[in-house]
Amino acid sequence: MTKHQKRLSVPKSWPVERKTETFTVKADAGPHGEAGVPLLIVLRDVLEYADSRKEARYALNQDNVLINGKAVSDEERPVGMFDILAFTEREEYYRVFPGEGGRLALTPIDEESAGSKLGKIVNKQHIPGGDVQLTLHDGQTLTVDEDSEYGGNDSIVVANDDDEIVAHFPYQEGELVTAVAGAHAGDIGRIEEIQITPGSSENNVIVEQDDGDGFETVEEYVVVIDENFTGDDE
Repeated sequence: MTKHQKRLSVPKSWPVERKTETFTVKADAGPHGEAGVPLLIVLRDVLEYADSRKEARYALNQDNVLINGKAVSDEERPVGMFDILAFTEREEYYRVFPGEGGRLALTPIDEESAGSKLGKIVNKQHIPGGDVQLTLHDGQTLTVDEDSEYGGNDSIVVANDDDEIVAHFPYQEGELVTAVAGAHAGDIGRIEEIQITPGSSENNVIVEQDDGDGFETVEEYVVVIDENFTGDDE
């Protein structure tokens, strides 16, 4: 199997130029599915911390690059929405956030904010023993009590060191959200209305923005966030 990916066919979320060269690195299987961007692209093409795959491998072997609190040595490891990147030697920390056109962008954050990451609940099911398993947008699974208040499309903040849930943002009208895909990727506003569509079609969400504008998108593209979540950018 080839380790290369044609630039013209990479997902729209990848922050790469498509017409400068023919190929780029291919992401390994892992979190975020096909939308995951290989760490090498982040190190070489976005942050310009390495000029080549060889340099990136050397840097990763120093255990100074962390994703969600864990040292990473594989330059093809996928990086995706809401991941936390920490460069401990440089004392630099970033959150992966949706940018214009759906491209993944890096938002600088402080060390304290880098201790946890946001996750959208995409599945909730009962498991043997009476507990409930939550599946997040990046594939991470967590076990919670059966009577827990977490619901589908809610967002939670999970501590990187022990996977403890430290915050919960319910999916409901009035909550602050960001669009992570589609024509409005990167836009932020509050849910004005959740339109339930009968049958198997996607529910629609109408979002109101501070400037008086707004947008409509499908439920899958909306993630609930907190005011403090974007406050680090300012």
